[in-house]
Amino acid sequence: MNSGRVSATSLCAFGGEVGSRFAHDLEGPLGCIIVSATGADIWRAKMARHMFRAKIHRAVVTHADLDYEGSVTIDDNLLRAADIVEHEAVHVWNVTRGTRFMTYALRGDAGSGVCCINGAAAHLAQRGDLVIIATFIDVAEEDVAAHKPRVVLVDDQNRIKDPNLTEIPGPMRRTA
Repeated sequence: MNSGRVSATSLCAFGGEVGSRFAHDLEGPLGCIIVSATGADIWRAKMARHMFRAKIHRAVVTHADLDYEGSVTIDDNLLRAADIVEHEAVHVWNVTRGTRFMTYALRGDAGSGVCCINGAAAHLAQRGDLVIIATFIDVAEEDVAAHKPRVVLVDDQNRIKDPNLTEIPGPMRRTA
């Protein structure tokens, strides 16, 4: 159970630097105190939830290139449909192998259907694997109810199935 206390080390995750004189616990609800580098300024931050923002669902890996420096190259049509920008951090979940990793997106040629896992992450995927590519965003508590993630469902050629299709939660299945 949350005691309502936030350790100084927890505060670092919220962007503040905490000097050694602030190593004691600080009062306040978890995630709602930020300490400046000097420790002189303590203020309450708005609560935000880390929410699913967008995904490309069940893309087929077309290439796995160990010799590239890193990232995942994705067809520009899919990036635009999912509102993922080049160099944005993405999570890649390999449905086929059960592996997960985080990297960044690179823009591939529009209409190419490319989904190329690059660099060391190529050890975690092979051509033909199904992957989910997802992004997340921090949403202010008052905006959570209105937040709607973007889901792009693709076929086995990495083409958008239907821009009007919505995600169906398991264990339900699409019938048509």
